[in-house]
Amino acid sequence: MENIQTYQQTATTDIALRQHRVLRNTYALLALSMVPTILGALVGVQLKFSFLAGSPFIAFMLFLGIAWAFMWGIERTKNSGMGVALLLGFTFFMGLMLSRILQVAFGFANGGTLIAMAGGGTGAIFFALAGVASTTKRDFSNIGKFLFAGVILLLVAIVANIFFQIPALSLAISAIAVVIFSAYILYDINRIVHGGEDNYITATLAVYLDVYNVFVSLLQLLMAFSGERD
Repeated sequence: MENIQTYQQTATTDIALRQHRVLRNTYALLALSMVPTILGALVGVQLKFSFLAGSPFIAFMLFLGIAWAFMWGIERTKNSGMGVALLLGFTFFMGLMLSRILQVAFGFANGGTLIAMAGGGTGAIFFALAGVASTTKRDFSNIGKFLFAGVILLLVAIVANIFFQIPALSLAISAIAVVIFSAYILYDINRIVHGGEDNYITATLAVYLDVYNVFVSLLQLLMAFSGERD
């Protein structure tokens, strides 16, 4: 009986250590992924990068195609160094795509302030929810299906608004996106803690997309409500 208890305790300790290692590596790779994101954004702003601005629907579909191709490649190589390389390449691409909204933000007199506020707000949301997700004993895996359904509806709304161009719908999309992807931060970090994700590369990809979308959505809201024209 004592041997069985000792084995169970050892197994529990090993699992806890493995989950802690995945979480630690995820945070480290997430921090590293911000470097190519910033570089991509800087390059895009300097070059005034515009991704098929004249054809927003085609641009959106092409963006999704490239993003999903990267994510497919990352999933296939997640157990090797190539997975890290593809992830960093993907974050550079996402930084390049981010440059478009940054260019719009810099068109406001207080553009730099708006970007800083969006970054600060995103950081506050991340650290607060990551703290809750990594310390609570509650398992949030049951909200995954609802969040996924929310993302699908969000994508449908985005495509619809490409054609209708309704300002109120754009604001609603941004506000809902902040809520959904903030909840995804809680969900994705909690999955790591409870052993639902044991690969730090795919874990980083998930959390990165959460943080990226929260930042973009917050910036859109701030520009709409606090942007000051020159």
